[in-house]
Amino acid sequence: MEIKYNNIKVIGFDADDTLWVNETYFREAEQEFAKLLSEFETPNKIDQELFKKEIGNLPLYGYGVKAFTLSMVESALELSNYTISNKTIQKILNIGKNMLNAPVELLDGVEEVLEKLSKKYRLILATKGDLLDQERKLEKSGLTSYFHHIEVLSDKQDTNYSKLLNHLDINPSEFLMIGNSLKSDVLPLINIKANAIHVPFHTTWAHELVTEKETNGKQYKTIKTLRDLLKIVP
Repeated sequence: MEIKYNNIKVIGFDADDTLWVNETYFREAEQEFAKLLSEFETPNKIDQELFKKEIGNLPLYGYGVKAFTLSMVESALELSNYTISNKTIQKILNIGKNMLNAPVELLDGVEEVLEKLSKKYRLILATKGDLLDQERKLEKSGLTSYFHHIEVLSDKQDTNYSKLLNHLDINPSEFLMIGNSLKSDVLPLINIKANAIHVPFHTTWAHELVTEKETNGKQYKTIKTLRDLLKIVP
């Protein structure tokens, strides 16, 4: 079944790994963290325990670098049986600080696509994570002027999107969401009768992965790069 986007009036964009590089920094941080804890456990075990800690902390800390850093500290304490040195704890904190200070690297074609689409559509940014960090990245990106509205969500469930569209008085059938995560940027939109296009990034956090069963029967397009948007959105 061919999906048409002739009725679209508003286009939403995810930020991390859709407009700029993000997950790559987390993978690098995980590797650095594993090296710091290498005397206590294997890299695979460290990675597993850190992931479990992150998921367990989501209801308290939410998403983002700060939450990730706190989970690293807690994991380090537990994996070392609370013998980790203050010096190593400081190194873990520095991993987080370096992530927060990392440059914002735009993905290929981002500004070209936003510049062209903003002439015809109302564009909004809908991302999740730490508010201060997302505001910092957006400012560094130089993309702020392209967006009519910017929303940092605590999560990206069906209800979060419904509230956002209701608040902005947007009809779901006239809304198109663009993002790299099927779980956060595509499936919730399909569930509320909106539209979504998947633009995969080369690495995805395990928490964002979905099964084939979850995507079965869902109507959405997948494109290789953001530039492909210009070929299918009229």
